[in-house]
Amino acid sequence: MTTPLTPLPTSMPAFWRGRLAALGLMLGGATAGEAVAHTPPPAWSTADMPTQEGRIFVVTGGTSGMGFEDAKALAAAGARVVIVARNAQRGQEAIEKIRQAVPAAQVAFEGVDLSSLASVRDLGQRLNASLPRVDGLINNAAIMAPPTRGTSVDGLEMQFATNYAGHFVLTAELLPLLRKSQAPRVVTLSSIAVHRGTLDLDDLQSTGAYEPMATYAQSKLACLMFAFELQRRSEAGGWGIESMAAHPGVAVTELVARGPGLDSAQGREWASHREHFQTAAQGAIPTLYAATAPTAQGGVYYGPTGPNEVAGPLGVATVPAIAGDAATAARLWELTETITGARFPSSVR
Repeated sequence: MTTPLTPLPTSMPAFWRGRLAALGLMLGGATAGEAVAHTPPPAWSTADMPTQEGRIFVVTGGTSGMGFEDAKALAAAGARVVIVARNAQRGQEAIEKIRQAVPAAQVAFEGVDLSSLASVRDLGQRLNASLPRVDGLINNAAIMAPPTRGTSVDGLEMQFATNYAGHFVLTAELLPLLRKSQAPRVVTLSSIAVHRGTLDLDDLQSTGAYEPMATYAQSKLACLMFAFELQRRSEAGGWGIESMAAHPGVAVTELVARGPGLDSAQGREWASHREHFQTAAQGAIPTLYAATAPTAQGGVYYGPTGPNEVAGPLGVATVPAIAGDAATAARLWELTETITGARFPSSVR
C-alpha cells in the first residue's frame, strides 16, 4: 500500500514562506495576472483519487520527479500507465520502483526524444498500434534553462522543442486514441516562470537573444496557452477532450541540476533551501487532481496557492494576461502547426 500524497502543510514558519516566495521571484517572477473565476478545488490528496481501473494514461518524463510520482500514483489507483522518456535504462528502473510500491502495477515504458519531431511521430504510431485508447495524456517532461542555447535535430531551440513543440505534436498524434475514450483528458505542465515570460511570435526560437530563464519561461507560457487553446478547439470542434494546465510551484526534482546546474546562482540558492521546498510527490498534486478528479474542469490552470504560488494548498493558479488572449493563442497554434507539420482536425463532429 502506498502513502497518499498530500500538499505541503500551511504551518511552515513565516521566515521560510518568505524565502520560498523570494526564490519564486528568482525562478519565475511575481505572479502578475489573475486567477480566472472557476470553482476552486477542494482540499485534495491522492487518498481522494477515485479508482482509475480500466483507464490508460500516457505520462511524459515519467522516469523521475513529478512524472514518476504521477505514474506511481495512477498505477496505485489501478490505471494502466505508459511512461514515455528518453532513457530506457531509467525507464526500467522506474518500472521496478513502481512495482516495489505497487506490486500489481500495470506499467510499461516507451522511448522517445521529445525534441525530435520524427521520434515523437514514431512514438505516436507505436501507441496507436498498441493501445485501444488513451484516457489521459500528461504532458510533463521538460528541460529548464541550459546555460547555452542548443538546437534540436530539427533546428529548433531545445527548450521550445522539448517542453512545448514535442508535446504539441504528441497530442496531435494521440488525438485518435484520446477520442476513443469516454472521458479523455490532457494535462499540460506549465510553471510559475510564466509570470516572467513573454511570447515573441517573431522569434520563438530565441535566435535574436538567448537568456536561459527567459527562454524557459517562453516555452512554459506556450504550454499554458496550448492547454487553453486545446480546450477551446475541443469545444468548437467536438473533440470531446478536456484540456487542463497545472504547475507544481517549486518542487525538488532534477530540473535545476540538469539545466542551469547546481553551481549556478540559481542552483546554489535552490540547493541551500531545498529541504523547505515541496517534494516531487507534493508538486504532483495539481497534475493528479486535473487528470483524475471528477470536479476538475477543462480550461482551468491548477497549482499551489501560497505566496507567489511556490507552495501551499491546491487551488486555481494565476494566469498571466497574455495566456488568456485567445487571438494570440490561436496565432501561436497556427505557427506551431507550420513549424512542426502537425495538424489537428478543424472538426470531428
